[in-house]
Amino acid sequence: MGLAHRMADIEQRRPNPEHLLQQVEDEATRASRGRLKIFLGYASGVGKSFRMFDEGRRRRSRGADVVVAATQSTEPAVVQQLLCDLEVIPPRVVDGVPAIDVEQVLRRRPTVCLIDGLAYHNPPGSKHQERWEDVEELLAAGISVVTSINLQYVKERQAQVEAIRGKVVQDSVPEAFIREADEIELVDAPPEYCTPGSIGADAATVIRQQHQLSELREIALVLAADVVDHQLETYLKRQGIEQAFGTQERILVCLTPRSNALMMIHKGRRQADLFHGDLYAVYVQQGALSPADQRTIEQNLAAAHAANAHVKILTGDDPIACILQFAHSQGITQIFAGHTQQGGGWLSRWKANPVERLIMESDGIDVRIFPTEAAVQ
Repeated sequence: MGLAHRMADIEQRRPNPEHLLQQVEDEATRASRGRLKIFLGYASGVGKSFRMFDEGRRRRSRGADVVVAATQSTEPAVVQQLLCDLEVIPPRVVDGVPAIDVEQVLRRRPTVCLIDGLAYHNPPGSKHQERWEDVEELLAAGISVVTSINLQYVKERQAQVEAIRGKVVQDSVPEAFIREADEIELVDAPPEYCTPGSIGADAATVIRQQHQLSELREIALVLAADVVDHQLETYLKRQGIEQAFGTQERILVCLTPRSNALMMIHKGRRQADLFHGDLYAVYVQQGALSPADQRTIEQNLAAAHAANAHVKILTGDDPIACILQFAHSQGITQIFAGHTQQGGGWLSRWKANPVERLIMESDGIDVRIFPTEAAVQ
């Protein structure tokens, strides 16, 4: 490469001054901002308040300046015991409604402020309408906040939770605020440990309650994973590391005339939605299909389109190579494929069948095998 080309290459890779200035300003803002830690519970009674105040006790024992700015109206005895060892800033009470005394906390300027119950409306006349906005002000002032919230109060998850619980709550916190947390900890008690009303209830009621709690727990796990995902993406962006693909799931369904396509598409769509991922479907063109097989493929492709999958028809002499090449080009994390589970004669002992090849050559991509409709029957 000549000198002129090398100089041009260096100039092209040189950081933009405006970008560097913005990066410095962002770093300065992060350095002066408090850190936010959230204890997330999937239901009442999992123990998030205890975990939060115990965290405050441990920080205080290590020398941190810790205060409590908000408690629940009825804290369990074990939590009351922890509060005895912590400094509590009394709330403002307006028309019988308690609210964080933000001005007093700002004057006190602790290192860490504990707030039990993030999702509350503030009384009329308050500086902020919502408690999470009070927390935002404390963070901007350089005060770290440790707080707690139940899944049912996360605004974007409320419809799901209400459909499971059958109860509507009014208070809420936007998920965007939860995602900005520096740390999130899921308080993951077993569903049977916190089943409400289980004493004296019949077995069917208890089983139904535990099933509901298991569904709520699954939603909370996904939310916590989303927050960690966001933290990773933010860190990579801050470090100037570009990602070819997001960290979410990318599922590829392989369609053939014999595959149990509807099952694979249904499960792929559900898993993609659960983890906020993408669903793909491919069909490698085959020659000399019977009219019945051609109709099946057309129906499968239509089902994939109906499921909002990214549908691609591939061509090539080696279907497995085509599928894997496409999978790697799209950052696929899982491949769903059908298999008859039937023996292929003496030749199969010496030569890998297509599914075996897919598994052996997938190179880091998980392969999930579904029995074909014929095998199911």
